[in-house]
Amino acid sequence: MGIHSTTIPWATHPAVRLVMALLAGIIGWFYWGAQLPELLPGLAVAVALYLAVHIGAARHNRPWLNDVVGILALLTVMLAGTTAAQHATESRQPDHLYQQGSIEFYRAVVDDYTVERPNTYATTLRVSAVRVAGQWRPACGGIRISVPRYEAGAQAPRYGQVWLVRGAPAPAKAPLNPGEFDYRRYLAYHQIYHQQFIHPDQYRVVALAPPSWLRYYSMQAARHLDGVFRRYVKGKREFAIADALVLGLKDDVDDETKKAYSSTGTTHIMAVSGLQVGLLFVVLQWLLQRFFGRTRGFRYWSAAVGLLVIWAYAFLTGLSASVLRAAVMFTFVVVAKAAGRQSNMYNTLSVAAFCLLLYDPYLIVDVGFQLSFLAVLSIVYLQPRISAWLDIQEWAAAQRRPWHPRWRQRLMRWSAWSADKVWEAVALSLAAQVATFPLGLFYFHQFPLNFLLSNLIAVPISSIALYVGLFLQAVALPIEWVAAQVDADWLLWVPRGIGWVFEKLIWCFNEYIVFVGNSLPGALVQGIHLTPGQAWLLYLLIALVLAFAAWRKLAWLGAVVAGALIFSASRVVEARQVAADRRLVVYSIPRRSALGLHDGAAALVITPDSLPLNETERTYRVLPGLIERDNRHVRYAAGWPAAEVAVRQIGPGGPVLLTWHGRRVAWVSGKLWKGQRPVSVEAVVLRRNARVWPDQLAATFGTNALVIFDSSCRTWYVEKMTPQLRAAGLRVHDVTMQGAWVQPIKNAESNPRATLARVD
Repeated sequence: MGIHSTTIPWATHPAVRLVMALLAGIIGWFYWGAQLPELLPGLAVAVALYLAVHIGAARHNRPWLNDVVGILALLTVMLAGTTAAQHATESRQPDHLYQQGSIEFYRAVVDDYTVERPNTYATTLRVSAVRVAGQWRPACGGIRISVPRYEAGAQAPRYGQVWLVRGAPAPAKAPLNPGEFDYRRYLAYHQIYHQQFIHPDQYRVVALAPPSWLRYYSMQAARHLDGVFRRYVKGKREFAIADALVLGLKDDVDDETKKAYSSTGTTHIMAVSGLQVGLLFVVLQWLLQRFFGRTRGFRYWSAAVGLLVIWAYAFLTGLSASVLRAAVMFTFVVVAKAAGRQSNMYNTLSVAAFCLLLYDPYLIVDVGFQLSFLAVLSIVYLQPRISAWLDIQEWAAAQRRPWHPRWRQRLMRWSAWSADKVWEAVALSLAAQVATFPLGLFYFHQFPLNFLLSNLIAVPISSIALYVGLFLQAVALPIEWVAAQVDADWLLWVPRGIGWVFEKLIWCFNEYIVFVGNSLPGALVQGIHLTPGQAWLLYLLIALVLAFAAWRKLAWLGAVVAGALIFSASRVVEARQVAADRRLVVYSIPRRSALGLHDGAAALVITPDSLPLNETERTYRVLPGLIERDNRHVRYAAGWPAAEVAVRQIGPGGPVLLTWHGRRVAWVSGKLWKGQRPVSVEAVVLRRNARVWPDQLAATFGTNALVIFDSSCRTWYVEKMTPQLRAAGLRVHDVTMQGAWVQPIKNAESNPRATLARVD
């Protein structure tokens, strides 16, 4: 098919229209759902109206009635999407945890994998009952819990355990710092609205009642397969990647390895998803075609075998969300192909997405779901067209001559075939990136320019490693059983040899990824911030470019230019807003004191206690806000002397007074001496449980000053001091509970003294 004839006629793609209507309805729920009443009766009316008009149109052959039927169908599907999202929102139910009183105990079941963190176990509980005022009542709701690993009696939670827990969960916390990842919203998208830190003496396992026995046995099987890799893959890093590559278990992958894969655009290798399922299906179909391709009914029974293997693999990997999505997608593709409808892949993918979203509308905000479907759609549409740019085998055939020696002709054919396969892999990688790079910029604020170089080598080697790892899993347990029965330990050399090959393959592609990341450090473009509107504009721009490439009309080129101008204008407006923005931020970082001075695109982050922020604190607490504000010039300073800002100490051993753009903030970490001169300030930051009295603070800084407890203050200190300060007429802000204190500065001094005095 030539690129000039590329069209997607709506009449032949009904499923595309329906899934777009469903998407519109679900998206509408996220924007306006809180104001909507119960929608189920309205949906019933809409369905009845559609059926009535449809029947009328069938009896009276009038074209305009057919148009009305189509519009009503799309509106009904849109309303169905909104209704499905409304009923999938657990917090609306009358027995939800939000609707309960003061909870004394609750009964819940472990409903997720257990994540092993350095000091805690983390998992999700689903509540079935609560005790309030001595009475048990039914309840529902999800709680994200953490259990300390090293306290006496601590054990890793297991899926299906029923817990009796003492105490009440707390609502999930909002992000505490500007731009910080909104974990509360992330949990809400998974129908989890509460969190709790549970000590081992707060709960008791009373039963085993998994919400799904199928998933329970699936997770048991995954643990057995994990044991195979533990026995035969000796390298710690290689074992971690083996678990991630074949089983999707990433708990043992260290942060450095994750960073290396992220910076080279190869994170998908460490997630069991469409790549692994597709590779498994392709090799299975190749084997079946080679040995049984001429048998009767091959198209149907081979599809059945393929689906059986895909779902068996999903079962053995613990039925994780990513592999389930991939299995459902491939199920629709395989069924459509067996039915002879493989020519319309857009309808097939739309039906798969429609069913998944109708089952769980909140998948629409799942990053994995978005990336998977967009990548597949882009590959289906773009990969053949990019491949057509170069026909290497045709070019090589034109270079061959009858008088060339046979060895030369064979070499040319083999070289052309190999180069053609490499180009197809390049085309596939490029096609996938076209649709996914805006999401990468929006969610992860980075784009690896070396993705092509890293994927071109790492993906083929990791694919071979996947096959070897699956082969190891297939033969290890039977051989171990036979060896134990006949007392023939020499048989174990077979899985050991396979495990050695598997480990070396993992070592090869892992070292290559690390090499690419270290050799081209500037290839990772970081610190890019896109607003949701700009992300939509990027996708609109991509669609317009593809439309122009397909139809080559001047109007489409004009639309491309207009889209580019609108996107550029939005970036310019954002940059101008940042340039005029100044703000002072007291960060919320556990057990730390940290201050941010943001002046346009520049930022200075100060830690007054002279201890610099570690990489985790910078990455998760401070950096997101810097990216959001497009701060390109950032400096970190440990201690007031290194900060080089206008500060002075009020008396010997007294508070430190910061003056910045006409605003004055006092930092108090010790005592306030009697007779200290009054100083007018906007805020007073108490650090390290400063030994002060409310009347001293009021006398020294005035009652208009806001008193801020920074994160270095202990909880008991804040709880003790807060009522005393309020009784003295002082306002209070606790950054640990209320989040960072952000003070926008308007009408600032034109030439502030920014790089002056140090501590006296």
